Amino acid sequence: MLSQNQMVRKVIESTYIGKCTVIEHKKTVNANHTTSLNDEIVYKDVPCRLSFKTANPTAQSDSVNAVAQIIKLFLPPDYSISPGSKLVVTQNGVTTEYKNTGQPFIYDSHQEIELELFKEWA
Repeated sequence: MLSQNQMVRKVIESTYIGKCTVIEHKKTVNANHTTSLNDEIVYKDVPCRLSFKTANPTAQSDSVNAVAQIIKLFLPPDYSISPGSKLVVTQNGVTTEYKNTGQPFIYDSHQEIELELFKEWA
């Protein structure tokens, strides 16, 4: 018999329609003892779901009103995603690169990570 948390987790995970790859920019020491930054795949094919929400700005001007979009990624709580990680997400046949903007919100059943479009490594 599943506990209530396990049932909730199972229901949430049934909504995952995407897959993501988590990439971190890590320092590595080369054979000639120089240090370089390289992309390292930390996790691959993690089940996930993207969620998009439009946020209207609180301050509006007379000319152009900027519209912000909040992007959230939902995935199992078993994965440790570092702030600043690059996440390559494929959902509904579309693959997009994102950046983790901060600490994940981790719950018993899932975790939520706010994302922004990936431009370059900081």
